[in-house]
Amino acid sequence: MKKIVFSTFATSLLKSESRQPSNSIAFTLLRNPFFSRWFSQSTSIPKNLKRVRDHGYDNYMEVEKKTRKVLKFQDLILSQRNQTVPISRLDVLARRFGFKQHEAGAFLLKFPHVFEVYEHPVQRILYCRLTRKSLLQIQQEKEALDAQIPDAVVRLRKLLLMSNTGRLRLEHVRIARAEFGLPEDFEYSVILKYPEFFRLFDAKATRNKYIEIVERDPSLTVCAIEMAREREYREKGIDAEDVRFSFIINFPPGFKIGKYYRIAVWKWQRVPYWSPYEDVSRYDLRSLEAQKRMEKRAVAVIHELLSLTIEKKITLERIAHFRMAMNLPKKLKDFLLQHQGIFYISTRGNHGKLHTVFLREAYKKGELIEPNDLYLARRKLADLVLLSPRKANVDKELVSYGRDDHDEMRRFRRDHIENKMMKFDVQENFVPDAEGDEQLDSDAASEADFTDDSDDGDAINDEEEVIH
Repeated sequence: MKKIVFSTFATSLLKSESRQPSNSIAFTLLRNPFFSRWFSQSTSIPKNLKRVRDHGYDNYMEVEKKTRKVLKFQDLILSQRNQTVPISRLDVLARRFGFKQHEAGAFLLKFPHVFEVYEHPVQRILYCRLTRKSLLQIQQEKEALDAQIPDAVVRLRKLLLMSNTGRLRLEHVRIARAEFGLPEDFEYSVILKYPEFFRLFDAKATRNKYIEIVERDPSLTVCAIEMAREREYREKGIDAEDVRFSFIINFPPGFKIGKYYRIAVWKWQRVPYWSPYEDVSRYDLRSLEAQKRMEKRAVAVIHELLSLTIEKKITLERIAHFRMAMNLPKKLKDFLLQHQGIFYISTRGNHGKLHTVFLREAYKKGELIEPNDLYLARRKLADLVLLSPRKANVDKELVSYGRDDHDEMRRFRRDHIENKMMKFDVQENFVPDAEGDEQLDSDAASEADFTDDSDDGDAINDEEEVIH
């Protein structure tokens, strides 16, 4: 994997095996009409680059494709009465998800750690419900979501600060609420709950609801890339001039980097730009220098947008909702392909209909480098999806919920106690006198019967309390 991380390598790239002086080499290169025509735009990354696949991110999306379908069935089951649904009815309801007849039941059987198919004891038909592991994962995700609401408030404030007018459409934020860690009722639990930060109003012209920031807090205008630059400067001692406007670039495997492309990237890394939180309406954007700054600012805006998400990824279609409000280019996909060392676009996960944009520096080997509690709770569902069905069969053999197992446990405990009491009678209650022996045996037997019934009943009651 080729990396360019805050590096300075222009001098080494211009070296040649020729014996000509360096000034002569530079003059010869600039005199070349092809090179001079390309080098005149060297501060911009070349366009129409071929997309290079990174299988680590594509495999991540293949797993998420399964979890998306599982989440749809989970919501469907939880919306039913008693959180159970007959398989025959589920087969009809699953048509809205694109499943054909009898495909829903086959899909559920692939994930026995998430869905449990059982026979109703009275109706004698197959029902489906969520397993205990699945319910526990849902509860953990809900708790993690509620615990990070203060952080979600900060993320929403920063998102509004990146807007030109300090406001965004409520519907656009609602569509991307899961990516930013907002609850489903965030309109009430976040926006209306914090009137000192947000204001909700209706636009008269479009009749759309908008969220507006109440006050601009300067402490929230620090970008994630700026903090990363500071860490690089303090930890590695890199020259401040090299770090000032640069991004972390990590090209995918197999990405071909030519010498001229390296020079273009090196020069682009040093182009200054305006912060995503800065108001650019007061600048004259007609000059060539201003256009270069706005181009790099768009990279910084998308970088900051991804940094505000829970999993450091979001679909390209949801980024497009904020295009007008954040001065992003029209052809977003082509624009992001120019910067494949910073972002990765995956077409996997939804038959190529959606494009998921990853922040490359936030991932390593398909996993988030700095995971949070909500991300870990969501990944537990993916772990349940990837678990082998064979392991589920083993778990069912080890943990049984049938009545026969209760009866077998009762017999086992009763035989165990009777054997123990018989051993106690032989060792402790042995009397030479026949009458005394018979009397003691009868007393011991009566006491053993009483103890057996009471202990067995208590043991069974305790066992039923633990199971239920």
